[in-house]
Amino acid sequence: MIARPKLVLASGSPRRLALLAQIGLAPDSVFTAEMDETPKRSELPRALAQRLAGEKAENVIERVRGTEAVRDAYILAADTVVAVGRRILPKPDREEEAAACLRLLSGRTHRVYTGVCLVTPRNALKTRLVESRVRFKRLSSLETDSYLASGEWRGKAGGYAIQGIAGSFVVKLSGSYPNVVGMPLYETASLLAGNGFPVHSNWAGLDT
Repeated sequence: MIARPKLVLASGSPRRLALLAQIGLAPDSVFTAEMDETPKRSELPRALAQRLAGEKAENVIERVRGTEAVRDAYILAADTVVAVGRRILPKPDREEEAAACLRLLSGRTHRVYTGVCLVTPRNALKTRLVESRVRFKRLSSLETDSYLASGEWRGKAGGYAIQGIAGSFVVKLSGSYPNVVGMPLYETASLLAGNGFPVHSNWAGLDT
């Protein structure tokens, strides 16, 4: 009997773990990439998402290959970038930053890019880039202040989490909803399956 290939997620994001679980995937291990996510000078949002996803994967390769239990695993990494035009919004850890993001997003359409990178057991790198468009309602001062008080924005790209309270701000979404959360499921599943990972192996009897 051939053993099921193993999967490593190069991200400590609970949102990405939850999204993978939604399609029946549970990584065998999680390795968090420690790296500087600052955009390069004049770097465009889509290029940043692609670069960071690739660098996150490459950041953990040596550690994964040096760990006996997951030495031959597939490595999956992703990074999500929120942008208004060419302006890249931060993942704020200060309320002033989050407030600035909300002021910019209020009443406007913005784009959410997620770069996905897969490293196969033979260390081949495969990538995808997914774009969604999100339009926010015009936010009142009460809504902005209340959202800031919730703390939900902390560490989230663009200063909001669509799967939480901020879902009430969304007037229109074009494209993949899970992409905005942090991991585009169609593209991720296709990338894994297309490179030999048995995405569907444990779907039988999966209780969702």
